[in-house]
Order: sequence, then C-alpha cells, then structure tokens
Amino acid sequence: MPAWVLGSLRGYRRSWWRRDLVAGLTVWAVLIPESLAYASIAGVSPVVGLYAAIPALLLYPVIGSSRHLVVGPMSATAALSAGVVGGIVSNDSGDFPAYTAGLALAVGTLAVLAGLLRLGFLANFISEPVLKGFIVGMALVIIVGQLPKLLGIEGGDGDFFQKLWAVVASLGDVSGWSALVGLGCLALVLVLRRTAPLVPGSLVAVALGIMLAAVLDLEDRGVEVVGHIDAGLPAPGVPDLTAASDIPLLLSGAAGVMLVGFAEGLGAAKTYARRDGYRIDADRELAGLGAANLGAGLLDGMVVNGSLSKTAVNAGAGARSQVSGWTVAALTVLTLLVLTPLFASLPEPALAAVVIAAVIELVDIGGLRRLYDVNTAALTTIYGRAARADFICALGALLGVLFFDTLPGLLIGVVLSVVLLLARTAHPHVAVLGRVAGGAGQWVDVERDPGSSPVSGVVVVRVESGLYFANADAVQDRLLELATADGVRALVLDAATVPSVDVTAAGMLRDVAAELDARGVRLLAVGDVGQVRDVLRRTGAGAVLDRLYPTVEAAVAATSPGEGEAAGDGAARR
Repeated sequence: MPAWVLGSLRGYRRSWWRRDLVAGLTVWAVLIPESLAYASIAGVSPVVGLYAAIPALLLYPVIGSSRHLVVGPMSATAALSAGVVGGIVSNDSGDFPAYTAGLALAVGTLAVLAGLLRLGFLANFISEPVLKGFIVGMALVIIVGQLPKLLGIEGGDGDFFQKLWAVVASLGDVSGWSALVGLGCLALVLVLRRTAPLVPGSLVAVALGIMLAAVLDLEDRGVEVVGHIDAGLPAPGVPDLTAASDIPLLLSGAAGVMLVGFAEGLGAAKTYARRDGYRIDADRELAGLGAANLGAGLLDGMVVNGSLSKTAVNAGAGARSQVSGWTVAALTVLTLLVLTPLFASLPEPALAAVVIAAVIELVDIGGLRRLYDVNTAALTTIYGRAARADFICALGALLGVLFFDTLPGLLIGVVLSVVLLLARTAHPHVAVLGRVAGGAGQWVDVERDPGSSPVSGVVVVRVESGLYFANADAVQDRLLELATADGVRALVLDAATVPSVDVTAAGMLRDVAAELDARGVRLLAVGDVGQVRDVLRRTGAGAVLDRLYPTVEAAVAATSPGEGEAAGDGAARR
C-alpha cells in the first residue's frame, strides 16, 4: 500500500480509541446543526449538508495528512457555491440541487488534479489579509440573507446593500412568532457560547426549535418549517445536469471555490499539526480535499472543506487521529436513518439563528483594525498609500464581496494584493547608511538613526528589495542621484540584503558602474549572495564583481586615498 494512503493513521495506538470516540461524539453534536445551516446558505435542502458530510469524513482520512482536520460543509464555500450555481441556474429551479452536487464534483476533480501536479503552493496566492476581508464580507452577506427567515419577512435580491434595504423596508411586516423563535434561539446560542462553551449551543437551539414547533403548533401560526425530508441515504450517482455546455461554467467557478476551501482547511490543519509536532503535506491536503468533494458530489451533496471551528472542537475533545472523523460519519449515518423525521418540523427561524450564530464571530472588525494599524510614518514616507497594503487588500476584498458577490470580491482582493506588491517592489527604499558610533562595524539607515555618521566622500546605500526589471530604472535613478552629488568619490552598494537579481537589473548595475567610472566615481559592492553573483557573472557585469568586498567596513576602507582596488579583488568571492 502506498505510504500516502491512510498516512494520518500510521502509528495508531489502541489507547487512543476512547479519546477518538469521545471527540467524534462531541464533533457530531456541532456538525449536525451546522451542516443543516450551511446547506441552507448554499440554497439547497438542509439535509444535503448531511449527505455531503458523510463521504467527506470517510474519504479525507484516506489521503489527507492531518490527524485532526474535520472536513464538511462550511459557510464560506457554501456561500461561494450559492453564487456560482446561482449564476448558471435559477435558485428556484429544480436543477439547483443537481448543479450544487455538480459543483462539488468539479471542485473535487480540480483538487485531485492539482494535488497530483503538486500545486499545493497555490494557497499562498490568497494572503491572510485578503482571506480576512473576504470572510468578513461573506459573513455580512450571509447574515443579511438570513434575516428574512429569522424575522418571517420577504427577502430581496441583488447585492448586500439591496438585500439590506429590502429587510429594512419590510420591518413593518415582521412575523411575531417567527421573530420570537428566531431571536430567542439566536440569543440562546450566543449566551451558551459565552457562559457554557462546552455545551453545543447550536444543537440545543435546534432541539428547542423542534420542541416549540410541536408544543405551540408553530406551522399553523405562520412560522415556516423545513418540511418533509426523505429518511435514509441517497443513492450514489452522477448529478443530472440539463446542459453539457454548463460544465465549463461549473469548472471555472470551481477553481475559486477550491482555492478558498483549500486555504481555509490548510490553515486549520497546520495549526494543530504544529501543536502536536507533525507535518502537513499541502499536496496531499489538496488530493484529500478533492476526494472528499468527489464523494460529496456523487452522494447528492455540496462543496466541503476543512473547518477550523470543528477541528478546534475535535482537538479540544482529545482526538488523536482520524478515527474521530469516522465516528462522526457513523453517527451522521445513524442520524439520517433514524432522526430525519424530527428535522421536518424544525422552524426556519431557528435554523437561520444557527446560521447567524455560526458566522457572526467571523465579522472580525478588530482584525481589520489591526491591519490598519500596521503602519508607521517611515513606511508612509517610503511607500505612500501602498504603506497599508494589507489593510487595502482586506478592504478591497470585503467591499468586492458586498458590491459584486463572493467570487468577484475574492478576485479583487487577490488582484489588489499583487498590484500593491508590484507597486512596493517597483519603488524600493534605497537607504543611505551611516556608521554607528562604537557599533563594531554596524551600519544603519541614517533616517532611522540620526546619531549614525556617514563617511565624507563615500555614500553607502542599501536597496531593500530584490532587483528586477520592474524596479531597475527607479534604483538606477536613485543610485546616480546619490553618487553624483558634490564631493562624492565612491558609492558602496550593500548587496547583502539583495536576495536576487535578473538580467535587466544586472544590466542596470553594469551601466551604473560604467557611468560612474566616466565621472570618476568608484562603485563598490558588499556581500556574497550566490545567485546574485552568478547572474552578474553570466551577464558580463564583471566591473561589479571585481569590486566585491566582504563587509561595508572593508569597502569603505578601500575608498580611502592611496588605497587601490586590489584590496577587494576576489575578497568576497567563493
């Protein structure tokens, strides 16, 4: 058997099974109501969430590398699923559930292929600030979308603001019973979360809602209920899509859904792997995510991914392996076989309350504030408006979700992060360095340490970036500006902080050396970054290599009157 098959279960000990069973029971109490709720976010019957959870919990451990990760329906990918499928077929169409399952198959196919091609690094293209802004925006959209069910009023279509206005305009039509049940269940979950965090508040709210529906006959009082749900498991099969031409649309949407689900699950997996001292294989995580989604799609389910909240519950309850996940799957099967009729009378306001309670903690305004505060006067001077790049990316993703929907919002955040990264690297900070008194050869930015002392006639500079085609001109202009000032006889480039250089930048350094030589100003370099040296040598920038020194002190000493260039010849080359 290949080493990656059931790799997360290797080294299993018999003493672990009791902890895994207890953890599985604990996670089941959380997963059942949340899966029902997330299915409603995706725009399908609540039971679809349970259909998706079973194969996800069974198949992920076969390939995935995490011992703790719980895979199932999640709010972010559920909202993305609703957006992607809603762009292909109408929400009221009978084809909506089939296309939702089809999207899970598309996500699974792409994830498996990406895992086989070792594309696990793709998650790095969604930065943490972009994901933060996206999740905050998505949570706000979900909450506004659930308010009509919570209050028993008509909802609206359109973007976040149009839906919010529809809710405000309909406040006069609020159903008293619906609002009482919905707000009461919401308050119950939030209070239990704060006062008794070990109690599964969502499950308590669902049980209370079902009990109230039976005792008070809420359906006859105008409160919407989930309605009939077929007991048992669905028959496996490929979803029946009405038009083959829709498959490319599903695949294009699936790419974004896969990326978000992978990034969220990978973060959760790494968190608990670090805690328990084992490693996560990103490519296996992709393949595991793919297997879980393929299973969910074939069982009439929906998109699934790793859950940070349920993984936290799993680890906190003492889980030691994925046996806990298989325990949850077995209990979920039992739920579908025996308990399904109970969910038919679950009030929609209670379900909406569970959804809102699950996502309200994702509206992390404090986190956005911390991103805004990651700035200083010095950074603003250097980068201008791009100094708050992380906050701008988060805000762009948030507003993109609110105005344009989930996937466009995510793409806006990703594009902004790339553009701002290019903007910052295209105009890197070129610091003028001075010697620290008594610092044993330490040289620092004179703007940050006014007590440091520049050397008369010598300008020591540090480029705080790699050198490449996009910033070659800006760096060249700055170097020539500093080197051609009155009284300058030498320019020392501290290249130890330059991690890389491309052909364009190497040509720029060669041109700078030639121009300074023509003006009687010497260019000396410090540092010995292997790949920089290799590119300079291959591109004919020999003048720079022939004046390469091991330290700034050595380079500055070589500029003293009477010192030749021989002191630096090959001194730093190895």
